[in-house]
Amino acid sequence: MVFDRITVDPARMNGQPCVRNMRLTVRRIVELAAFYPNREELREEYPELDDEDIRQALLYAAAHLDDRVLDLPLSHETAA
Repeated sequence: MVFDRITVDPARMNGQPCVRNMRLTVRRIVELAAFYPNREELREEYPELDDEDIRQALLYAAAHLDDRVLDLPLSHETAA
């Protein structure tokens, strides 16, 4: 998978992955995608982002998550 819009520069944002070398980290874009479920509102607030920026940030985050299986309690009562 090619992430041609994701950049990593040790001198920018402490080396966190960013979109197109802007000061918007992948983490921030994932957070914004959750906060603004309506993409039109997101684009109004951040007109410098386009759909491909958001798509690649989400894919990059998903590709870098550890795919572990966690055993969870069956109900909230058993967790107490």
